[in-house]
Amino acid sequence: MNLKDFIRSIPDYPKKGILFRDITTLIKNEKAFSETIDQIIERSKKMKFDKIAAIESRGFVFASAVSYILKKPFIMFRKKNKLPADVYSVDFELEYGKATIEVHKDSINEGDSILVIDDLIATGGTANAAAKLIEISKGKVAGFIFVINLFDLSGSDGLVKKGYSVENLIEFPGH
Repeated sequence: MNLKDFIRSIPDYPKKGILFRDITTLIKNEKAFSETIDQIIERSKKMKFDKIAAIESRGFVFASAVSYILKKPFIMFRKKNKLPADVYSVDFELEYGKATIEVHKDSINEGDSILVIDDLIATGGTANAAAKLIEISKGKVAGFIFVINLFDLSGSDGLVKKGYSVENLIEFPGH
């Protein structure tokens, strides 16, 4: 099964010049979604990790399913002011703006090895912010798995250059 066939491309969303890669067409197909989860699990075998984290919100779709199947704790990296307890925060640049993500201070213990799963990597701003949150929490980044890599925006390459393990299921140009 070619997972690329289940990704819808929407031009000029969320703003002019962005070619948005929509996963809703993948997750609404039970066979494609199941295959995606199976591929993430297979790629995760290359990494040693204690917990699984995901970035709000589309990363939650994939990471929670993987967490359930692998019986690993699940950590949510959320947008600013969405978590009720004490948090660590990191500001970062997106392809089309600025944002902040946070994690509960009690989500990651010192020495925990964290696998980060997200739906898509473009410039790498969100992924780098996630890595910073893990490191601020005194955890270690086990690696990243992305369903989609927008290869010409170099986010995945940037993570590899920093020494992180990175896996991508599907690749598209970013424009």
